[in-house]
Amino acid sequence: MQPFVLPDFYMPYPARLNPHVQQAHRHTMAWARQMGMLDSPARPGGEIVWDEAELTAHDYPAMCAYTHPDCDGDELDLITDWYVWVFFFDDHFLAAFKRTGDRTGARAHLDRLALFMPFHGEPTPPAVNPVERGLADLWQRTVPAMSEHWLRRFVRNTRDLLDESMWELANISQGRVSNPIEYLEMRRKVGGAPWSANLVEHAVGAEVPVRLAATRTLQILSDSFSDGVHLRNDIFSYQREVEREGELANCILVTEKFLGLPVQRAAEVTNDLLTSRLRQFELTAVHDLPRIFDHLGIDDTERATTLRYVKGLIDWQSGGHAWHMKSSRYMNTAPPGTRSLGGPTGLGTSAARLSTSASRANPALHRKDALDLSSLLGKPVEPHEQPSTYMPFAYRLSPHREASRKWLRRWTREAGMVDSDGRYGVWDERRFEDADLSLCAAVICPDAPVEEVNLASAWLTWGTFGDDYFPTVFGHDRDLGAAIRQVERLSAFMPLHLGQHTPAPKNPLESGLDRAWSHSVAVMTTHTRAILRGYVEDMLDSWLWELDVFLHRRIPDPVDYVEMRRRTFGGDLTTGLSYLSLAADGPPIPDGIYESRPLQALINTSTDAVTLTNDIHSYRKEVEFEGELLNGVIVVRQFLGCDLGEGMRVVGALRDARIRQFEHVRATELPVLYEDRRLDPAVCRQLDRYAQRLQDYISGVIHWHESVERYRAPVNHRLPTPSWLTPVGRIGPAHHLATPRA
Repeated sequence: MQPFVLPDFYMPYPARLNPHVQQAHRHTMAWARQMGMLDSPARPGGEIVWDEAELTAHDYPAMCAYTHPDCDGDELDLITDWYVWVFFFDDHFLAAFKRTGDRTGARAHLDRLALFMPFHGEPTPPAVNPVERGLADLWQRTVPAMSEHWLRRFVRNTRDLLDESMWELANISQGRVSNPIEYLEMRRKVGGAPWSANLVEHAVGAEVPVRLAATRTLQILSDSFSDGVHLRNDIFSYQREVEREGELANCILVTEKFLGLPVQRAAEVTNDLLTSRLRQFELTAVHDLPRIFDHLGIDDTERATTLRYVKGLIDWQSGGHAWHMKSSRYMNTAPPGTRSLGGPTGLGTSAARLSTSASRANPALHRKDALDLSSLLGKPVEPHEQPSTYMPFAYRLSPHREASRKWLRRWTREAGMVDSDGRYGVWDERRFEDADLSLCAAVICPDAPVEEVNLASAWLTWGTFGDDYFPTVFGHDRDLGAAIRQVERLSAFMPLHLGQHTPAPKNPLESGLDRAWSHSVAVMTTHTRAILRGYVEDMLDSWLWELDVFLHRRIPDPVDYVEMRRRTFGGDLTTGLSYLSLAADGPPIPDGIYESRPLQALINTSTDAVTLTNDIHSYRKEVEFEGELLNGVIVVRQFLGCDLGEGMRVVGALRDARIRQFEHVRATELPVLYEDRRLDPAVCRQLDRYAQRLQDYISGVIHWHESVERYRAPVNHRLPTPSWLTPVGRIGPAHHLATPRA
């Protein structure tokens, strides 16, 4: 029996079938046999991974014909072979390593596969199994058509797809079900949809221009495409993966366990998230992509190339759905009512469907318990209890706390942030003192010298002031264009070369950045300064996104919210500054370590722990006194259609799950990283120090939230409107397509 009834899917684009599908059937069966994928065991004497009947039943040529409907026959053969290889890899890895728990053999297998993807024709070792033979053949057939930039992206995504199978293996060995945020992050890598997006570029002959590939807009398209592919697959494959194969990496299972839901409701929530991610893709393609074209001066040829790529992603999404509905690999009995939305289809017609599909884009919009923003914002918050915090770490206080407090008071006033004459209307004495950001620095940096505590105080103060400044100054005037111009000016106060001319500051935001930057970069290299400037510019861009959401009264997609919240809160800047400081004071840390999954997991879990804490503690301040929508409790309430108490509980549970994941990564995954990379003991000690700093970040910032008046006793901090600000009542050009630096 099926464990649940398939939900009613949102799929506005009709699938089309490539006419060369029969050729692909004939070619791929012969290719798989030639590579040794048929009738061969994963281990000597073990069970056969695939036979001809199973490969025929899975029907990968049909999948590729649906997902790549316009390419020629030779290209369809190549694309189909790639998918046969990747699915064979997955089933081979399951039989050879997941079921046996052979981590050592799995690591050796994955390390060898990396050798079959050379950049410049380097020799490869002899292939000893079907996975290696298939990869070697595919690599030689794929490389000639693409640039080195594409190859590097493709190799990175292929390695993620292969290497993160170790994460699945570790979770199976430990019987561990991941938390929802961890799952979505890892599913993108393990599931391989970013890899599929790279193959779309190859199939449609539309390599994304280099200067677009690293932008947030293209990243959102890739991520929302990936989430759509993976969440759909989780729904169709739940019965096979969870019930038959014992897999733990499935969003329905994660949702069941985390929210305590029956499987049918968990499947529906997963489908709601799938719908939300598809709509995020649509809005980004229709509204944000043209703006990034204009912002970067993309010419007509590059625009056409990028739009072909986006159309290829749309074809993949609709074709993948059609294949899931047909393949014997999945549970795909269609329930009554499954339908595709009617009306115009294709890129550029999404806007015409917005009114008809809005409720399906966010299921909360058509529920009777959807949030009524007019009765919520600016109104007294109903009595509620904040969830208790799982906190296994004791906070520690710097001995320089009082000295740093005195220093910060002087520094902030010299920068003009404390507004004694009401000129800017952002901070007065009370608001500055209520924030007590020197306390925040003192618990984040308990072991640091006073100079480092002072510097942390300066950045925390500037970032908090800026976060208040944007909605107060630019939100009042409803002029997003002025905010964009301010962000462009602020970059000029972060020169990469000492002695480089900077403009005279015109307001406290510019003055504070000018001072914080000059205090930070004196002993940095040009490369390190560029990294620091990237952190700051990403945060500035996130404030534009936040302001855009504020002005348009739009509750963001849950996944987009979590990922942007790290930047709006300054988490990337704070954790990045700490790493740069550590890296400058010890043995060189090898390339790739900072970008490794365990290090990034430590960073993201620590940042999510404090941002979700902020959402809980600042809910009343933001909703009742500031009219803010960008709060995780509101996002959860809207998505799940729940009341305030349940929204608080879910956000608190997410926060606690991220803290527990931090513990898990530090205790189990970091030592494995040291062993796998054969790191020098001195480097290991340096990374242990960084993990301790991130732990102090969690415990310290949570203690700060529980202590300061800014959250304990919020008051209406809206100061009298400065005389120079006149209400215009308009919204400038929307800009939430922030352009992260590579």
